[in-house]
Amino acid sequence: MFEKILVPLDGSEHSINALEKAIQIAKKFDGRITLIHAYSTDLVSLPKEYALTETTPEMVEVSRYNGANILADAQIRARHQGVQVESLLKAGQAVDSIIETSRDGNFDLIVMGARGLSPMQEILLGSVSHGVTAHAPCPILVVK
Repeated sequence: MFEKILVPLDGSEHSINALEKAIQIAKKFDGRITLIHAYSTDLVSLPKEYALTETTPEMVEVSRYNGANILADAQIRARHQGVQVESLLKAGQAVDSIIETSRDGNFDLIVMGARGLSPMQEILLGSVSHGVTAHAPCPILVVK
């Protein structure tokens, strides 16, 4: 039923909770997990320490590096619990990357955190979980 599970991660507590729930589901249905992290090159979605500065290639590289670390840590968690896992690190807007990946990969389920952005970023960018639920081609489980 849920053999292919997509898990967007941003390093927040909610996304880690979503990963744990996805691992439980994958174990129950003998499924596999694909982790995804989308890092942005836009100023407003970079980490807060860069909030009022001009975007530079170095900042984007730091954002990409942080995303790679988030994925690596999550892969270790899933493998430690015996779940097949792969990861995708994508440049671009989170909602677009998640929707595109879920369509292209024919996923059975998306399991994601309820929120991960700071309140100010959410005002400026909108909620990723809201955007995904509005456009995803498969069921979504939003985890707090």
